[in-house]
Amino acid sequence: MIQILTGIQNTSAALDAEHARLDVISQNIANAQTTRDVDGKPYQRRVVVFENVLNDKMGGGNPDLPSVHVAKIERDPRPPIKLYSPGNPEADEHGMVSMPNVNIHEEMADYISAQRAFEANLAVVKNARSMAMQTLSIGKH
Repeated sequence: MIQILTGIQNTSAALDAEHARLDVISQNIANAQTTRDVDGKPYQRRVVVFENVLNDKMGGGNPDLPSVHVAKIERDPRPPIKLYSPGNPEADEHGMVSMPNVNIHEEMADYISAQRAFEANLAVVKNARSMAMQTLSIGKH
């Protein structure tokens, strides 16, 4: 039974990590046209960096089972996209506007990937719960 619970805890950590990834992707999409962020520059795409950690925090847990968590959220180093728009109030002296380095198509592909990973981890939790319930029902018969 401890192995099942350990698996659920690792899957729960993966669910949390994918949830954070979905939030960051949503933030990127929402700011795809933001030419002036809080620092006065165009919004810069954020990316989630995952990290594996050994599950040795639990007393009696199996230290060989890795767990994933968000190590950090960092800015994408790619430069802003230059767009010619001389009538835009954000345009420079050459009529160029610095737009966020967010590619909507890339964000949507990442979103679908994160959503599928979230759904797969959720299926693992549901199956582990079902197996645990079936195990408990064995003693009743």
